[in-house]
Amino acid sequence: MPAASTPDDAAHLGGLRRLALAFPGAEERVSHGRVTFRARLLFAVHGGMTKATPTTPARQYPDALLVKVDPAEEAALAQDPRFFVPAYYGPAGWLGLDLEAAPVDWQEVAELLDMSYREVAGPRLVARLDAEGSPAGHRS
Repeated sequence: MPAASTPDDAAHLGGLRRLALAFPGAEERVSHGRVTFRARLLFAVHGGMTKATPTTPARQYPDALLVKVDPAEEAALAQDPRFFVPAYYGPAGWLGLDLEAAPVDWQEVAELLDMSYREVAGPRLVARLDAEGSPAGHRS
């Protein structure tokens, strides 16, 4: 199956880009046809899909946010019907948030980005985030 492409005019990409690029050392790249955000390692992806099972077809989520979640938060987030286990990323502890399922709570998106960033960015960048303040509006 070819990779889905993410148009620059996707409904929520502008807001997502504004938040993600506010993290220290964050940069944007397109990978496999999707907009991704990295700070040392990948911490957010715009758009995703689920894997097909024998009883359920794969489902595309062109306007979604994929993030690596803190294992302590994963079960609670997975209870929310807006979240899904993304193909390929799910086994590594990632969840997807369907940005079209309900009005977007940008504070929640900022907090999800903050959690994912902290999972992958490394101690030096996390220390910088704590010193400068997070786009989620808090310092640890």
